[in-house]
Amino acid sequence: MRHAAFRIARACTLAFVATAAHAADRIVDEQAPPPPIGSEWPSYNLSVDGQRYSLLDQIDTSNADQLAEVCRYKVADTGSFQAGLIVIDDVMYGTTATETFALDPTSCKLIWRVHHRRVRPAPFSVNRGVGYYAGRLFRGTDDGRFLALDARTGRELWSNTIGDPSAGEVSTGSPLAWNGLVITGTAVSELGVRGRVMAFDAASGREVWRFNTVPAPGEANADTWRDTVWNDIGGGGGGTWSHFALDPTTGELFIPVGNPIPDFVPAERPGDNLYTNSVLVLDVFTGRLRWWYQLAPADGLDHDLASAPALYRTARGPRMAAGGKDGYLHIVDRRSHELIAKTAVTSVTEPVAVPTPEGIEACPGPAGGVEWNGPAYDPAHNLLFVGALDYCALFQSTPGTTPEIGGFNMGGTWTGLGTPRGWIHAINADTGEIAWRYHADHPVIGAVTPTAGGIVMGGDNAGKFIVFEAATGRILKEIETGGSLSGGLITYASGGRQYVAMTSGNVSRSLFGAAGRPTVVVMALPEGTVSAAHAPGVPNARRGKEYYYTTCAVCHGLDGNDWNNVDLKAVKRKMDLDGLIAFIKNPRAPMPKAFAEPLSPADELRLKDIATFIMQWE
Repeated sequence: MRHAAFRIARACTLAFVATAAHAADRIVDEQAPPPPIGSEWPSYNLSVDGQRYSLLDQIDTSNADQLAEVCRYKVADTGSFQAGLIVIDDVMYGTTATETFALDPTSCKLIWRVHHRRVRPAPFSVNRGVGYYAGRLFRGTDDGRFLALDARTGRELWSNTIGDPSAGEVSTGSPLAWNGLVITGTAVSELGVRGRVMAFDAASGREVWRFNTVPAPGEANADTWRDTVWNDIGGGGGGTWSHFALDPTTGELFIPVGNPIPDFVPAERPGDNLYTNSVLVLDVFTGRLRWWYQLAPADGLDHDLASAPALYRTARGPRMAAGGKDGYLHIVDRRSHELIAKTAVTSVTEPVAVPTPEGIEACPGPAGGVEWNGPAYDPAHNLLFVGALDYCALFQSTPGTTPEIGGFNMGGTWTGLGTPRGWIHAINADTGEIAWRYHADHPVIGAVTPTAGGIVMGGDNAGKFIVFEAATGRILKEIETGGSLSGGLITYASGGRQYVAMTSGNVSRSLFGAAGRPTVVVMALPEGTVSAAHAPGVPNARRGKEYYYTTCAVCHGLDGNDWNNVDLKAVKRKMDLDGLIAFIKNPRAPMPKAFAEPLSPADELRLKDIATFIMQWE
């Protein structure tokens, strides 16, 4: 118990240091009202745990139908646009394969834009966004570089060579930056890489540790690649190409790892082929292996794992939800590492077939399942939301292919079957049962984002932005954006107004729907439609419910009755609102103080929000 407490204390201390370093870059107006919690979107999935859940609630089930476009910024005339946008200190950042840009998130006005001049030819042109830490942006490039940029100007601060593009090594994913470290990986599996994850010092660019996602001969678990030249001569695959997740309380870093090669000839690489198609869990400080969960061992259908898992806790304990190209959402116990539930979120063929030279039909195809945007978790409804692509294929293998480093090789070919469509599923986070689902006419590969307003936002590859009621799946609003929604979908607040931003337009994967010009689109409610309940300084029970889940539920539970036979629903029979506020400020032992003193204006309001929620809790 002492060791667990130490780990939590260390993680909390380091998180404080990271926050302090971030705050040091700000110019603070002490007289200005505190920004609402959740007003920024600081990383690819909002929080490092990958939950992608926003505490903002100005846009809710009662007014989402009034959402309208505020502005847009055309990023390019053509090309891939799959980036996850972020917002820090009232500046939005985004990327293309070669560009990094900063925008005003309320007007779409360009602040700065810089171009990365490739030093070598790029075999695969795409980028999925930046990481941020202490005034710096971090990104990979399609010519094997890893860059640190000044967030204020875009000026390059340092640059590392982390891959050889002639050998298929590129960096396409959005880095995870935390506690002075910035972590990235290499792709592309089909180009013969041996995937690896690397951590760098954010200030200097010095490499801190690295880990091979396909064990080299002599490394632990290399024997899961038996009698094969694909690991001895080639790299075996195992690229990482989206984003990572982190539990700061345990120091566990969760890495989604791509497929083995050759894709369609598993007989030429006998064994489970670790750590491909796995969630690989490393110690964030050292890169040491903790554990892993493999979605599809000895895969022969290119059913890799691209997206970061969502890490969450319910009354039943800590959980991990991972969505793969195998077409399933996997819910795993993070203590026992055992599978709790496995729910199909698209068409799935069972039992899993192995490709032959004559050809076999199977679902999902190599382009189906959950792509580079994974599940999100809504603690208010205890639901997981995930988008997926429904697209089957004819697989044909070509045995006996010779490994070629840097050459594209799947060990065969595939042909899509039927018309690609999409799904958005809402799934019980404890049991894996489907609460509701939406079948789209076009693939869903962009992000799906729930908020404290009781809504969940998503969209399809034809360019339709959709707002659902989170509890029921009822459609509240649909807006045509003019281009495929293939990247980030975020929400943030500025000047007391909540905004929604998304990437629209993407040529890559264009066979799945309308392409459009790569564009950032920003939406909000019309000015003057915000209710008094959302005004600054007014206690809000709905907001308090979300604060309760993030501050109090760890001890009292989601239902308020997990601690020492105390039922918080009965508190209102013992004291009034002012009395509860006073008690939370100065609690009796063993209850700790939830807010450090002196309380800031923002903490005062959050405390009142929590008390208001508890007093109205039925």
